[in-house]
Amino acid sequence: MDTVTQSPTDPSFVQDPYAFYARVRAQTGLCYWQDYGMPAAFRRAAVHALLRDRRFGREIPTEMRRPSPAHLAPFLAIEAHSMLEAEPPRHTRLRRLVMRAFTSRQIQAQRERITALCHSLIDGFPATGPFDLLSAYCTQVPVITICRLLGVPTEMAPQLLRWSHDMVAMYQANKTHDTECAASLAAQAFSDFLRDYVEQRRSAPRDDLITDLIAAEEEGDKLSTDELIGTCILLLNAGHEATVHALGNGVKTLLQQGWDPAWLAPAGIDNLVEEILRFDPPLHLFTRYAYEEAEVMGHRFQRGDQVALLLASANRDPAAEEDPETFDPTRPARTNAAFGGGLHFCVGAPLARLEMQIALPILFERCPNLELAGQPQYSNSYHFHGLSNLQVTR
Repeated sequence: MDTVTQSPTDPSFVQDPYAFYARVRAQTGLCYWQDYGMPAAFRRAAVHALLRDRRFGREIPTEMRRPSPAHLAPFLAIEAHSMLEAEPPRHTRLRRLVMRAFTSRQIQAQRERITALCHSLIDGFPATGPFDLLSAYCTQVPVITICRLLGVPTEMAPQLLRWSHDMVAMYQANKTHDTECAASLAAQAFSDFLRDYVEQRRSAPRDDLITDLIAAEEEGDKLSTDELIGTCILLLNAGHEATVHALGNGVKTLLQQGWDPAWLAPAGIDNLVEEILRFDPPLHLFTRYAYEEAEVMGHRFQRGDQVALLLASANRDPAAEEDPETFDPTRPARTNAAFGGGLHFCVGAPLARLEMQIALPILFERCPNLELAGQPQYSNSYHFHGLSNLQVTR
């Protein structure tokens, strides 16, 4: 197996990881990424196969578990009840119950509220001078939407966002001991807040997702309070990282490369959203553990070995897409890896797509003269890939 070296915190890599992906893809589909200390899949075929290979999964094998540092206990308590970190049969049970509450009908019912929210946020844009569209719009749309969906007061959105930022930083390549402490403090505060909220909903149900999650039942089985809290935190954290940066990256691309009103019309918006997710997705790397000896692309994995799946590299594989380095919303939409795949395909993907399908056309209709006010910069947060801010004028 070839070995490659590339620091995920190197400034040039953070700003443009795609050049590195292209070089590795040209050499091999599976290599050893020395900086991560594990094999990594860069080509579409390998990523697609590993996402769906049941010999691999998210949950660490039982015999490999070790006692965790005490300062991480609150954060790991949330992780222990997350669908994202579970495998069957636990994952099957959790996802089935969550999907009974988080239905497509309920998601589509948010359309009018998201539309009104987008217009309200744009009404508040500064009339003159540059401003940060990331904080004024791209962040607000998904965070306020998930607050409303859960039934949490929207005035809590800034606090929930701070907790989410601190927790999600645990997955970044540049994390430190201070990052871990901040994540655990946030996890404890977030959990305490939601626990009180869940108890309120048990005694006074409302028309919201928390109430629906409490009521979700199959053959007498229900979510425990800890599982419900873990699900709510997962939905907010994933919505924050995924949709915020999908919107920000998408607006940046449209402003840099030029945009066609036809892309934002009802007939073109679905394709535009898929191309944004393919071209510059918010999540670049996802890992799996091997659960048994398995040979993949000539490499033999042993139980407990980890493998990194480069979702963003797979999206630009020339073996899967014609002219993949070109942003082209007219290309036929194909399944891309932005939301993962297989068992752990993102449960919030339909909501994220809906938010983008609504927020982008309204933004460019209301602000047709929107322009960049400086060179956008990506934050040092790999394996996520999102902007630190997006200065624009209208």
